[in-house]
Amino acid sequence: MASSFSFEIMQEIGVLSENDKGWRKELNLVSWNDRPAKFDLRDWAPNHEKMGKGITLSNEEFAQLKEIINQM
Repeated sequence: MASSFSFEIMQEIGVLSENDKGWRKELNLVSWNDRPAKFDLRDWAPNHEKMGKGITLSNEEFAQLKEIINQM
């Protein structure tokens, strides 16, 4: 049974890559089901009509990830 959900891309932050079919791996701030926006990293079809699996991060998780990357 498919579940229904809504999303709104609040801010497009950046594109990490794009494949030959136009799908792009993007970092965005996305509000899911009218909840507060979270950082979201996933593949998107052109015009954001379809999406792939991805991850969402709270502000705290994003800050921790940034710290880990900065220490590399």
